[in-house]
Amino acid sequence: MPSLKDLKNRIASVKSTRKITKAMQMVAAAKLRRAQDAAEASRPYTERFNAVMAGLAASVGGSESAPKLLSGTGRDKVHLLVVMTAERGLCGGFNGNIAKLAKTHARDLLAAGKTVKILTVGKKGRDALRRDLGAHFVGHVDLTEVKRVGYADAQGIAKDVLTRFDAEEFDVATMFFARFENVVVQHPTAQQIIPAKFEQADDAAATLYDYEPGEEEILADLLPRGVATAIFSALLENAASEQGARMSAMDNATRNAGEMIDKLTIEFNRSRQAVITNELIEIISGAEAL
Repeated sequence: MPSLKDLKNRIASVKSTRKITKAMQMVAAAKLRRAQDAAEASRPYTERFNAVMAGLAASVGGSESAPKLLSGTGRDKVHLLVVMTAERGLCGGFNGNIAKLAKTHARDLLAAGKTVKILTVGKKGRDALRRDLGAHFVGHVDLTEVKRVGYADAQGIAKDVLTRFDAEEFDVATMFFARFENVVVQHPTAQQIIPAKFEQADDAAATLYDYEPGEEEILADLLPRGVATAIFSALLENAASEQGARMSAMDNATRNAGEMIDKLTIEFNRSRQAVITNELIEIISGAEAL
């Protein structure tokens, strides 16, 4: 049975931990608002951009002169997985869920006889995949010093991916991230970015535009931007998901610390009462002996 001093020290330690988790929850709540606004503000642009690209891609079809980023290499042998996670932990299952989805996808590809290459964005994803898939790593993007994700960060990642594609290092690229829904729910998502895939635009939208000089030339210029746009959107979704998951995790930790303090306080009071009772018994027994 722990002594009164041990219980008192444990109570003080848990109270200090609760102060830290409460402060982290408040910081995450403040950051979440900005990250959520940025993610939600990017969605209309991304959706409209994809709708226009879908119309262009549908008009080009399977022509031989279609850009390589749209038509692909004609092979499906080498796959590049761009795994986007956070640089820091203490955010519940956010990092683990993305890494788990990427790991499952990689194992399925390897079982099918494909070659897998992994580009990690964020330290936690690299750490989670290193033990099982470290031999397949080809690069890492460190965003530790980035306080607020910008389009320039997405362009840097896109440039790396496009350079590898131009060098014919892979045939298909898929990125993994968490799509933000709310503080409690973040959906791990896999999205293919090369060859580009777009949802078909409806006929009404497709007839609104005439393109000059032509669909193929415009696609050749816009597709690299489309890769950067998709990566930027994923980074924003990840940022909001990370803060939401951290806020929820720290809220749970704060409540658990409070419950532990209550239990330890009850145990401390019972132990103290037992000590007082024993002392009274000794005093009474001594008095009776006299």
